[in-house]
Amino acid sequence: MKSVKVMITSIVFGLLSLLATTAAIGNDSAGPTPIIESTTSQIMAIVGEAPEYFDTDPDRFYNEIGAVLDETIDWRGFAKGVMGDYASNARYRSLDDAGRKALREQLESFTDIMKSGLIRTYAKGLLAFSGSKFEIVDDEAIDPEARSASITQLVYGSGDRTYTVRYQMGRSRDGSWRLRNLIVADINLGQIYQNQFAAAAKSADGDVAKVVAEWDISANLPEDLDSE
Repeated sequence: MKSVKVMITSIVFGLLSLLATTAAIGNDSAGPTPIIESTTSQIMAIVGEAPEYFDTDPDRFYNEIGAVLDETIDWRGFAKGVMGDYASNARYRSLDDAGRKALREQLESFTDIMKSGLIRTYAKGLLAFSGSKFEIVDDEAIDPEARSASITQLVYGSGDRTYTVRYQMGRSRDGSWRLRNLIVADINLGQIYQNQFAAAAKSADGDVAKVVAEWDISANLPEDLDSE
């Protein structure tokens, strides 16, 4: 059985996902909190209805979760972040035309793999949190000139279990807030995935195409999330 932390990771994924979530808010002075609150409400509404049909029509659940996330997540940006230096602007500029074309294709392929893999692997875990309570605990006014913010949310699970999720966010030039990283309890999810990709690329002697083709989300769960 997967650990409780897997389910918490699922919640986080459903809320805003890893590393590169992006959502513009109408009034940037309101801060990033409305992004978290709105997406939480939409996702959990879907989760609340899912037990009625999931066993017979799981694709409906995945598609509905995916539709919400498509409005919120920069899938390409997330995939690029996981690829790290192997998809960096500096590396792209160092390549010839053929190399650049190949890298663009690898990034597009990896984007599709990450999107479908994350939804299929994590979204089902959301079902365990139907009816759970979520609370923003440090919703202080953010300086209008601030370029970064950290939002802490508590997730109240079954019994007396309470979990802490920290959203590390940054603001782009157009005023929209972007989730740069997530920390669930003591697990830095974004860094873990990036490290795993780098290790796989090193083992493949830098063959990014091979790493992308063989990438399996379920096989790349952090150890702490794939135990118990």
